[in-house]
Amino acid sequence: MSKAWELFRGIAGRLDRSAAAGQRDTKQQHPFWVIVQKEVADHVHSWRFNILLLLMMLTCIGSLYTAMMSIRDAVPADESLKSFLFLKLFTVSDGTLPAFITFIGFLGPLLGIGLGFDAINSERNKGTLSRVLSQPLHRDYVLNAKFVAALIVISVMFFALGFLVMGLGLLAIGIPPTPEEFWRMIVFLLLAICYVAFWLNLAILFSVRFRQPATSALASIAVWIFFSVFFSMIVKLIATATFPKEAVDAGSLLSHQQFVQYLLRLSPSQLFTEATTTMLTPSVRSLGPLTMEQIYGAIPSPLPLGQSLLLIWPHVTGLVAATMVCFGLSYVMFMRQEIRSR
Repeated sequence: MSKAWELFRGIAGRLDRSAAAGQRDTKQQHPFWVIVQKEVADHVHSWRFNILLLLMMLTCIGSLYTAMMSIRDAVPADESLKSFLFLKLFTVSDGTLPAFITFIGFLGPLLGIGLGFDAINSERNKGTLSRVLSQPLHRDYVLNAKFVAALIVISVMFFALGFLVMGLGLLAIGIPPTPEEFWRMIVFLLLAICYVAFWLNLAILFSVRFRQPATSALASIAVWIFFSVFFSMIVKLIATATFPKEAVDAGSLLSHQQFVQYLLRLSPSQLFTEATTTMLTPSVRSLGPLTMEQIYGAIPSPLPLGQSLLLIWPHVTGLVAATMVCFGLSYVMFMRQEIRSR
């Protein structure tokens, strides 16, 4: 009996020591990552994120189904392009539903706006922001953790959906992707994350600027509608007004088309569309107008992955720069604001 009691006391002592070690590890954890874990848990357990996730999954499965129905008609006649058949799962459609990249370009901004429009002002209205900042904690930890947590959730979500499409496509067509196709899809998912990160930072910026979540949400959606609908209309009006009417030659027409294209690329959605189309369609060899001298002698073959990355590098730089500008503005505004307890 005494031996059993000694054994029980030894086990209890080891459990107490392990629990104390776990508490010490928790105490030594950086406050920034504690806030990140809390924000990730809030996003995952919220109805808003679950509704957006369900919407993205339904559109993903719907676009994959339409791609399956029309993938036979989308098989290219060129033998050199038949090796990129797996990429057709993301780009082709039978006309009933848009392709997967179209859905991402349309619903991605809504995902970023939905996760960031009340990141700061809801905490301020509840009175929890002043309580958090009353702790021995750097103020910028709060804003940085909000962005990092939402970006982690978006990244996991996009990679899960992307691998879901790959897995279902592999089961449906029975052809595994080549290494180049796989890396092109990975780059496409990274581009989608950068694109949604821009709208996330824009929503966080309006959340810092406006005190009411409804106002920040309406402002973010207004910017999204402007770039999605009205921006191209304005560029068309500018293109019509600046079109050269006298002594039109090839040089002036080419310069005018380049000018219009530069204006269109001020829109983040245009940058994302051109970059993703280049990555998922290897036959795209140029993103601008070409002269006959440039076309003459060119071999109609797909571009390798490295050349496609060089072609879209300005677009990636533009998306990252716009994201950093929005984050910098929200950072400066948040650090200068006076936060009082209610």
